Amino acid sequence: MKKHAVTIRGHRTSISLEAEFWAELKSLAARQSRPLASLIAEIDATRAGKSGLSSALRLYVLSQIKK
Repeated sequence: MKKHAVTIRGHRTSISLEAEFWAELKSLAARQSRPLASLIAEIDATRAGKSGLSSALRLYVLSQIKK
């Protein structure tokens, strides 16, 4: 697990993800020509209310790999 601090919509938060998920998330942001924080903020804004951000990020990565 790797813990990273990011700022989304003006507040700092820590996210713990496995290294492989971080690498793929960074790759997806790069392919979309956008900052990683921007992609994380979008995923955060669209996640289900009770799911954690780390889980939402993992699910996003998996959904993009399946495409």
